[in-house]
Amino acid sequence: MDGDGTRVDGTGQGVALVRRLLAARFPRWAELSVAPVGTAGTSNAVYRLGPDMAVRLPRAAGAAADVVKEHRWLPLLAPRLPVAVPVPLALGTPAEGFPWHWAVHRWLPGANPPVGRAAGPGRAGAVPDARLLAADLAEFVTALHRIDPADGPASYRSEPLAARDATTRGALEVLRDSVDPMAATAVWDAALRAPGPAGPAVWIHADLQPGNVLVDGGRLSAVIDFGCLGLGDPAVDLIAAWYLLPAGAREAFRAAVGADDAAWARGRGWALSIALLELRSYRESHPVMAAIARHVLGELLTEHAETGGTPR
Repeated sequence: MDGDGTRVDGTGQGVALVRRLLAARFPRWAELSVAPVGTAGTSNAVYRLGPDMAVRLPRAAGAAADVVKEHRWLPLLAPRLPVAVPVPLALGTPAEGFPWHWAVHRWLPGANPPVGRAAGPGRAGAVPDARLLAADLAEFVTALHRIDPADGPASYRSEPLAARDATTRGALEVLRDSVDPMAATAVWDAALRAPGPAGPAVWIHADLQPGNVLVDGGRLSAVIDFGCLGLGDPAVDLIAAWYLLPAGAREAFRAAVGADDAAWARGRGWALSIALLELRSYRESHPVMAAIARHVLGELLTEHAETGGTPR
């Protein structure tokens, strides 16, 4: 943010812009306090509006399309999910020089869970018993996957793993000095050999990582940022096992969601591919996202070394 409080990033989004948008589109909220919220996300700038609302301004056209998608589908999905999700209160349209749709949501309390070395006791979002978080995540994933997929859009990550082969191997080549290429390739090849999903596409969140979940008292309290939402392989949501859980809680998560060997291998492949692409993209520009990606890759490759490549 610059000195006058009107910018939070290079696109010129800021408190002053939020105030102008509210005055133009939702004047009943124009006098409420507005404050930027620090997040690890890259798609939206978030502002707290008064005591119990939030404003999300997309940073790119693709994210603006996601705002419209969430406005349509989250009110339908929310009653069927076991934890809170950011159901939109209002959909803003372009105004005041801002070119995209934007949204006002109910504020959801909680904190993002820390990962890796930051995940110690006393930290905001700390999880004293990861097995409880594993159970909560499994309950959310299972409920989401069971919702009727009729007329649902394709997820941002709806493609088969094989369609990501070139980009995944390309990212690994760029990162070969910081990621063990032989071990990572072994994990990736095993994922590609795994049979595909046996059933039809289901609703998936497709981005279950620390910046997109909230915990309170060590338990899952909300799942946020449904920009990748849509229909796809249920194994995509298994990335939560490596993005959100330590090794000791992964088996409990796997058992609770009922993932067979093929789904688990595909989930591992999705986690590897996403983390490699994130690290390649953010290693110089976004320290938080890069640290999360490195943590996930470390977990995947440690697991591979400990099991000798045998799925567990």
